[in-house]
Amino acid sequence: MRVLVVGAGATGGYFGARLAEAGRDVTFLVRPGRADKLAATGLVVKSPNGDIHIPNPQTLTAADLAAGKGEGFALVLLSCKAYDLDGAIADVTPAVGAGTAVLPILNGLRHLDALDAAFGQERVLGGSCAIVSTLGPAGEIRQMNELHTFTYGERDGTRSERILAVEALMEGAKFQPRLSETIVLEMWEKWVFLATLAGSTCLMRATIGDIVGSPGGLTFVNGLYDECIAVATDAGHTPREKPVRNGRGILTAEGSAFTASMLRDIENGARIEADHIVGNLIARARDASACPLLGQAYTHLKAYERRRQRGQG
Repeated sequence: MRVLVVGAGATGGYFGARLAEAGRDVTFLVRPGRADKLAATGLVVKSPNGDIHIPNPQTLTAADLAAGKGEGFALVLLSCKAYDLDGAIADVTPAVGAGTAVLPILNGLRHLDALDAAFGQERVLGGSCAIVSTLGPAGEIRQMNELHTFTYGERDGTRSERILAVEALMEGAKFQPRLSETIVLEMWEKWVFLATLAGSTCLMRATIGDIVGSPGGLTFVNGLYDECIAVATDAGHTPREKPVRNGRGILTAEGSAFTASMLRDIENGARIEADHIVGNLIARARDASACPLLGQAYTHLKAYERRRQRGQG
């Protein structure tokens, strides 16, 4: 199975590197500058789970694909920031043929609508991952802890021939892959957790421990989580008891230093996925007025975006 990984960044680059390490046929779709860097230094991963150095990773650019050099891929692994999705779709479209499956590992669900419109719902799988990683100053991928899960499945829950082929592809790679027959529900469960984490830590500019240790903080976080869960429930994807219990435990842990990566982006003056993670959840609510805390968090994120656009950080 030929795999095209869109980008060679902190997330897709990590999982693509692990697949290449396991001997899979992996090509990275990258910008020309990144292609030159990878040709010079190789693809480097620094990880507590074992370092990787792939001296000559296979790469293609969007221009290569447009010139017809990207045929024959059975799987496209798509991991990009939500605000880069339209560009990624345009770049990768020439590589998506009749037999190509697209496996996105973005957060939320808004990207599925865009991918369905571009490639057809029948080509788009469901996926989710959990990893804490970043790009280092020399372009190396740095994994910050041992967490590296990758969950995938057909959105209708079937064990199709192609999803079993993906399962075989993942077998033996040095991360934690899992085929799910409830992938859409699991994507919703992750989404409501992430929206709560991002909404609370960004709004308060604080860690979970700092928030729940402050007056009204515990009530706020629990209330925000309840609003997010209610949106999922109204949409027909009621989060299960165990994930909710585990999520609430993480979101209300005293002394926790946990924050959302979105907060780190704000602190660095970077772009954020406000619409994809928080705004789209409000848009899916049966009654947006029933989400006052989520709405407050969204207003805060959009105000940050407006200020950033004016160049004021």
